[in-house]
Amino acid sequence: MKKLVILFLLPLQLIAQEVPNSVKFFNSIKQHCGKAYEGKITEGGKEGDGFVGEKLVMHVRSCEDNIIRIPFFVGEDKSRTWVFTMNDDKLIRLKHDHRHKDGSEDKITQYGGLNPNTGLADIQFFPADQETATLIPYASNNVWWINIDKTSFNYNLRRIGTDRFFSVKFDLTKEVKTPSAPWGSED
Repeated sequence: MKKLVILFLLPLQLIAQEVPNSVKFFNSIKQHCGKAYEGKITEGGKEGDGFVGEKLVMHVRSCEDNIIRIPFFVGEDKSRTWVFTMNDDKLIRLKHDHRHKDGSEDKITQYGGLNPNTGLADIQFFPADQETATLIPYASNNVWWINIDKTSFNYNLRRIGTDRFFSVKFDLTKEVKTPSAPWGSED
């Protein structure tokens, strides 16, 4: 009887130890820490939007236990950093940190959202949070999502109820030269 109870409890223990998909996703990004990759707009770019025709580079610059910082450079513009923070519930918050050349925060910064569940290992969704809705009312229906696999990292934005859709795909198979620090950081 004792052996039967142990055999019954063993699968439950293994299930309890399974790594949540959000942690797998977070760790997939961490594997690229210190590396930089070039990207291309796959949806939503328009002439004159500040993105089309510019070199797009993401740099997985900083990886701590529960925070990953990824500057996103658009040509010479080093104002944007994506910040992924894992909380104690294994949910991830995506924030957009925008800075001026002098390092001071832009008036439109720290917007984003918290994933509503642990998602899938290769994709996480971030609906706009209340801070975003307060800061940028027209963006209150934004949903950002990131998908990552062995060959690409995709940053996506959809503004629900509108035609707004923006997507950039970064090629993870080809590292590029590591850029200098984003605005507000030091090398």
